[in-house]
Amino acid sequence: MRRRLWAGCSQLLPREAGLCARKLSAFAAVAAPRHGPWSPALPGTSAGLLRRLALGHGALCRWGSQFNVPPSAQFVARPVGVCSMMKLPIQESPEGLDAAFVGIPLDTGTSNRPGARFGPRQIRAESVMVRRYNGSTGAAPFDSLQVADIGDVNVNLYNLPDSCRLIRESYQKIAASGCVPLTLGGDHTITYPILQALAKKHGAVGLVHVDAHTDTGDRALGETIYHGTPFRRCVEEGLLDCSRVVQIGIRGSSYDPDPYKYCRDQGFRVVPAKECWGKSLVPLMAEVRRQMGDKPVYLSFDIDGLDPAYAPGTGTPEIAGLTPAQALEIIRGCKGLNIVGCDLVEVSPMYDVSGNTALLAANLLFEMLCVLPRVKTM
Repeated sequence: MRRRLWAGCSQLLPREAGLCARKLSAFAAVAAPRHGPWSPALPGTSAGLLRRLALGHGALCRWGSQFNVPPSAQFVARPVGVCSMMKLPIQESPEGLDAAFVGIPLDTGTSNRPGARFGPRQIRAESVMVRRYNGSTGAAPFDSLQVADIGDVNVNLYNLPDSCRLIRESYQKIAASGCVPLTLGGDHTITYPILQALAKKHGAVGLVHVDAHTDTGDRALGETIYHGTPFRRCVEEGLLDCSRVVQIGIRGSSYDPDPYKYCRDQGFRVVPAKECWGKSLVPLMAEVRRQMGDKPVYLSFDIDGLDPAYAPGTGTPEIAGLTPAQALEIIRGCKGLNIVGCDLVEVSPMYDVSGNTALLAANLLFEMLCVLPRVKTM
């Protein structure tokens, strides 16, 4: 049955794909998920066949790779297959991976518009437009690292402290495996337990933080954990190397006449959005690289760091923000840093009618993957 089905498919695919199909058996073991079963999408369809189709082995035959590779839309239609980040294989654990996309569907810590719990799902859906190579920088992450989507942390939507515990425990396992997490949020509360886990392995880390807000509040409505407090909690617990913290894109009205005083008192460098208007951020990032040195660095990117004209789908938008081009300059400017983790947070699809915010988020996560250590250029 498998031979007949594959023969029929071969007649419908381009000749090059048919030629590649005869070589698939040599690659199946490499590209298959290492943990967990692959569930066929259609009753009676060969799981092995769907695996080969979904993983885009037309591209694998053309370019060759010992790593997981996103499928090419030249051979596999974008709407086909399980919804994973860039349609990469899904596996249950980070074992054997150099980097992994992880979702944290939590928005219990939001203070204004909710919906970021649906961010990971929508970012994955829009990521079908992201391809294998970075044509601007030449980065080839899928020829350099073993990457997969390891699903979502099973958070407790009814108990924020318990969710933080679940996130921390999950990321301790990821860190112990040697895998670098690239996180799809979720509201910005999630960065606090992530850094708890990573600091346990790496010690206090440097931070490149892109955001409209400093997220260094103390409490709100009597609570000390929500998306406005993660970096104050991190400072209190010694998770951050405060001499290596840079916050970029900060703006908006405030409750305090000197809203950045706490950050300055800790030694943070704050770069308000008004200092970024109308200019390239390449010179800034050269300074950031010197400041960060070769010690561990975490990159946290709140999508509301961008102007809501580009990223309306978020919970606490602020006018006059960064542009997508500046976002690329910031992330690409992190190339060469010892990055131990990244996140992209606060995408709220219900305010993102066009899908552009999630599409932008998916591309920025790809850019983060491209600047990880050991990613080579073509």
